[in-house]
Amino acid sequence: MFHALKEKIKGKGTRIVFTGGSDQRVIEAAIRLKKENILEPILLGNREEILYAAKGKGFDVEGIELLDPKEYHSIDKMVKRVVELRRGKLDEKMAYEECLKPNFFGTMYVEMGYADGLLGGATYSTADTIRPALQLIRTKAGNSIVSSCFIMLKEGIEPLVMADCSINIDPTIDNVVEIALQTAETARQFGIEPRMGLLSYSTLGSAKGTSVEKMQEASKRLKRISLDFEVEGELQFDCAIVPEVAKLKAPKSRIAGNVNTFIFPNIDAGNIGYKIAARLGEYEAVGPILQGLNAPINDLSRGCNAEEVYKMAMITAAQKYMNKEEA
Repeated sequence: MFHALKEKIKGKGTRIVFTGGSDQRVIEAAIRLKKENILEPILLGNREEILYAAKGKGFDVEGIELLDPKEYHSIDKMVKRVVELRRGKLDEKMAYEECLKPNFFGTMYVEMGYADGLLGGATYSTADTIRPALQLIRTKAGNSIVSSCFIMLKEGIEPLVMADCSINIDPTIDNVVEIALQTAETARQFGIEPRMGLLSYSTLGSAKGTSVEKMQEASKRLKRISLDFEVEGELQFDCAIVPEVAKLKAPKSRIAGNVNTFIFPNIDAGNIGYKIAARLGEYEAVGPILQGLNAPINDLSRGCNAEEVYKMAMITAAQKYMNKEEA
């Protein structure tokens, strides 16, 4: 998958802002991305701190753009734009203070067209990355929420997609429908044809409960839409992936036992599920990939390594071109 992504974006000069610019993992990945001509990294943060962190690991950041909000020459222009976007909520003084914060500044840098996307999270929480995106970038037409998914990779096995594992704590029925549609779109962006299962502790009415009813109704609503991919639900996980179990529990289903795209009922299940797959199943978890925004904004786990930063940067850059293709 990543070889295809690299070929898609290599040499195009895609500009990606890294909000954790002084983090040594981010610096290492940025140097590699620049050296391989995959994209143009922009390290955001205090200039002296970035240089000190690079020196500490013997990294050479020559030729990489360093962007310090406190030194930015067009801060007044940015502040004015923020006041327009946050009309009635921020005055100029408040907007200026917000613009000095790396996540906010980086998001505005994308919003104003000076960068193509943003990758945060290495040194900030998911909420700190998403909040400015919702306030400034906002959701794409037809989307009311932002969600996330992980692409799960393992050598010799078809990639899997899992959602939502990091954003929506307890999604409503409407939210689950929207998460499913967003996730199908992301799967296809990365060459995965979705066979989607809505997960539960019940299979097609075998048990009862509020969570079961939510996934049942979401499945019904999705099936009423004219979809060009298969959806089944509600399904227990074993029924979703094991053909022998599917024959017993869902014998009439066309995709049970062969699901590759999983929609969880809440963040507890999603977050636990993808981490079990990663730690015990030895899958590589790529993400979280944010869905539903007007521009490529993505989040890293604070426990990420330089390789994960490198790969998520490629995904962020690739989303720019995928979104254009959809338009």
